[in-house]
Amino acid sequence: QVQLVESGGGLVQPGGSLRLSCAASGSIFIIYNMNWYRQAPGKQRELVATIDSSGITNYAGAVKGRFTISRDNAKNTVFLQMNSLKPEDTAVYSCNADIKASIVTPLQNVWGQGTQVTVSS
Repeated sequence: QVQLVESGGGLVQPGGSLRLSCAASGSIFIIYNMNWYRQAPGKQRELVATIDSSGITNYAGAVKGRFTISRDNAKNTVFLQMNSLKPEDTAVYSCNADIKASIVTPLQNVWGQGTQVTVSS
């Protein structure tokens, strides 16, 4: 059973920074895309950033230039460095990844449980 576990959320003042981590554990053969999503109260979940297995990244327009996604393939971990945070960044942030547990098993789309990020003075 593959699991994703996020950490690093919390309360931060506007203009501050946070770094989220998401570690995959269990039987893992290969991880393809790793993604960060967020969902604010009363809003739909939105894709924040993605990184593929070769390190190519993409960002939502609202976070481009402020957030940086990266990954450590040796540790099966994806990070989200969030700088210049704004109150509108307040949301539950969840990681998501496409993972094969073995060479013969089908691709799984796995979600973490989410971590709360609150930007407030």
